[in-house]
Amino acid sequence: MEVDQVVPLPRLPRVAVCGGTHGNELSGVYLVRELLKLQREVMKKEQEEDLKPASVLLVLSNPRAMQQCRRYVDTDLNRCFTHATLNGPLSDMAPYEIIRSRELNALLGPKGSPAAVDLVCDLHNTTANMGLCFIAYSDCDWICLHIFRHLQVSNTASYFSEIFSYSLDSVGKHGFAMEIGPQPHGVVRSNIYTAMKVGVQHMLDWVRLFNSGFVDVFTMVKHIDYPRDSETRNITAAIHPCLQDRDFCLLHPEDPLFQTFSGETVRYKGTEPLYPFFINECAYYEKGIALSLARKRRVTIPAIRVTTVLSPCSPKSVTT
Repeated sequence: MEVDQVVPLPRLPRVAVCGGTHGNELSGVYLVRELLKLQREVMKKEQEEDLKPASVLLVLSNPRAMQQCRRYVDTDLNRCFTHATLNGPLSDMAPYEIIRSRELNALLGPKGSPAAVDLVCDLHNTTANMGLCFIAYSDCDWICLHIFRHLQVSNTASYFSEIFSYSLDSVGKHGFAMEIGPQPHGVVRSNIYTAMKVGVQHMLDWVRLFNSGFVDVFTMVKHIDYPRDSETRNITAAIHPCLQDRDFCLLHPEDPLFQTFSGETVRYKGTEPLYPFFINECAYYEKGIALSLARKRRVTIPAIRVTTVLSPCSPKSVTT
């Protein structure tokens, strides 16, 4: 499907990463467990520093099947997310996965509603030699396609879509399964686990970039030379130890700048905090530059697209 205009899309503040939908596909199980551990450590640090907590929801989808190291207990959980299954009558003898699908729908959905999470990434393994593969229920979900392309830059990856939206990843506003193989069920291979871990990290990096819509840019303000002898022009001080190796760390007025060879501290006398860079660069001694100072500002990134001419009389463009 070809699009010749920029498509505006809302941010993705709520992202879910799910593992163990099939209980014997262990890369996702171990990865989500590891991410949960890291998330607890990060959230503890954020709470201590009064920062906004992480917004990624990590889910172990099928705990009973994971415990038994089986694909499923009663029925395939990843076929239980049709509207009929999620909203139909529920008997006392309902299979475990039918009950679990409704719990997951309440957590991540409800499916098709504005309250659903913005993106679901469901982690799977295959015994087939498919490498890193994206499976989505739409071939025109621009979010999933852009994430796929972002991963494709550094990975050999494939993408295909299904016509049926019965899987867990269909509960979110956007969603896909990340399928990686070959890996036998019931075991975990280090290279496959690592490939999945890298893929998930790239996906989350893309979401953060997409949500931000801007980049931090440092604009050079001035250079500062070393203190020098007025007659010989030899330097009389070195970069202060408190400043050395702190490129792009904010330098405030009266912060230590140089330490003279006689042991005195020379302080920064600027009128505003600035960001130093190229601190003590060897090649800049001859240029009379001890460090450079810059202001930081955030630049909003507009959408861009590559213009391609399909024929001399019919120019078209595709989004990037």
